[in-house]
Amino acid sequence: MSAVEETRVRETAPGYRAGRTLPLRVEALRQWRRRRTMVMGGVLAALPFVMIIAFAVGGGPDGGRGGGGGGGGADGRISLIDTATASGANFAVTCLFVSAGFLLVVPVALFCGDTVASEASWSSLRYLLASPVPRARLLWSKLVVALGFSLAAIVLLPVVALAAGTAAYGWGPLRLPTGGALAAGDSVPRLALAVAFVFVSQLVTAGLAFWLSTRTDAPLGAVGGAVGLTIVGNVLDAVTALGSWRDFLPAHWQFAWADALQPQLEWGGMVKGVVVSVSYAVVLFALAFRGFSRKDVTS
Repeated sequence: MSAVEETRVRETAPGYRAGRTLPLRVEALRQWRRRRTMVMGGVLAALPFVMIIAFAVGGGPDGGRGGGGGGGGADGRISLIDTATASGANFAVTCLFVSAGFLLVVPVALFCGDTVASEASWSSLRYLLASPVPRARLLWSKLVVALGFSLAAIVLLPVVALAAGTAAYGWGPLRLPTGGALAAGDSVPRLALAVAFVFVSQLVTAGLAFWLSTRTDAPLGAVGGAVGLTIVGNVLDAVTALGSWRDFLPAHWQFAWADALQPQLEWGGMVKGVVVSVSYAVVLFALAFRGFSRKDVTS
């Protein structure tokens, strides 16, 4: 169905109001009932318990010294994992660290990449537009719901990790790999800030997935394409020969949220990361809306 045909249908429909088509609650309920939503939520909720079991079997995060961590090596990743069992807050931060680079990319790409392409693959997209749902309204509803589910997925992991970690390792200050600690009362808002930054940094993946979802009828193609391009960005960021050009890569700032966990809150890296991620995301979302508005929908 072309955009002109949709306009004619809307003009002849008595009592038609574009703002009442495809309400957010209806779209959210449709997405919530899908099996992939439940499976992804279960995987994210299970990860903290898998890590707790792994630490228990291995004798502690450092392979045998037991809870609390401490020394750590020159590598920041090893030091962070060494403090994983120091407290529930430490465990939540560790879970966020090990998952932010890839695992959390998957639900964002899934929710944003599957949303439009799945309708096309089921041959229901043209019927939604003939209802008649304006194209911009359809994309807006699906994008808002997809971002909402993506945010819920990103929040779910650290929340479950904090609860499970507190039950397993106790409630206490957030011990920092660089030395020192944050009071238990200060660690929760700092962790919330870190989670918010992780969500913003994932907007690039969301934009890629959503744009691809409007260009293809294959949901796996949109999801896989977004994940693949995100991996390419991570690979390019590892090429030190690019020098300062890496500052323009969203992947370069994906762990800038660690600055929120320092004794003195540092904003520089997070602000740069937000600017880069939002800039890419706005362009990608705009491309999705522009391309879909001119697309001849036949599926």
